[in-house]
Amino acid sequence: MIFSMTGYAVATAELDACSLSLELRSVNHRYLDLQLRMPDELRALEPMLREQISAKISRGKVECRINLLSRVSVQPDSRINPDIVKQLASWSDQVRDVFPAAGELTISEILKWHGMTESPSLSSDALHAAVAAALQQALQDFAAARQREGAKLASFLLERVESIEQLRLAVAPRIPGAIATYETKLRARLLEALGNEDDERVRQEITLYASKIDVDEELSRLHTHLAEVKRVIAKGSIAGKRLDFMMQELHREANTLGSKSVDAEVSRCAMDIKLLIEQMREQVQNIE
Repeated sequence: MIFSMTGYAVATAELDACSLSLELRSVNHRYLDLQLRMPDELRALEPMLREQISAKISRGKVECRINLLSRVSVQPDSRINPDIVKQLASWSDQVRDVFPAAGELTISEILKWHGMTESPSLSSDALHAAVAAALQQALQDFAAARQREGAKLASFLLERVESIEQLRLAVAPRIPGAIATYETKLRARLLEALGNEDDERVRQEITLYASKIDVDEELSRLHTHLAEVKRVIAKGSIAGKRLDFMMQELHREANTLGSKSVDAEVSRCAMDIKLLIEQMREQVQNIE
């Protein structure tokens, strides 16, 4: 299957001293742009996080955010850190000396101060293990979300491929009619100008005209490119760059088809093909 570069997942864990949440979110990007946002006490895990995420995701602007929420209020043996209380009191007095109108800190604000409460702490090993487990769960859910979105993109692209193929098949039968119409007009002009049709001159002009409007090669290449798009989608995995290249090739053939058109219906088909290719190109930008 193909994967979308857009995805979101979150994994949580309840620990003795805190609640842990790990979020993964991504949008499309030309290459892998990984941003990590986490508390300072988890910075030692950054190499592991980058390695694990990079092993699962190859493209996209990815953000990994880890939050730790202390749960000191439920710890029966928590103690207030007296040194921090004294420091806060000193800071509060200094601030009010400069700004007399400044309000005093509330008890709630004081208790929320980092390091204010002393309670049984979670060991680094246990915290790191919890982060690693949350990451694996988030990556699993993240991959599932990107796969579901990728399936929708694949269906969208295959529908457009089928529509382009139908338009392609409608073009070829119109070429002989265009040549016959031109031959009729040419004979009429020669008869009017020379008094005869000059069969040799007509044959030369028809041959030249037919070569100019011949789109068999373009139609054949369109068919080949469409088959390749279907093959790449069926193969799955990392397909975005390959599909983007195929969109360029399809657009080139559609442009040539339109430039050679001498028939209003062929021109319309060429325009419709280009519109469908543009729709595909926009969605391909979201594929990993």
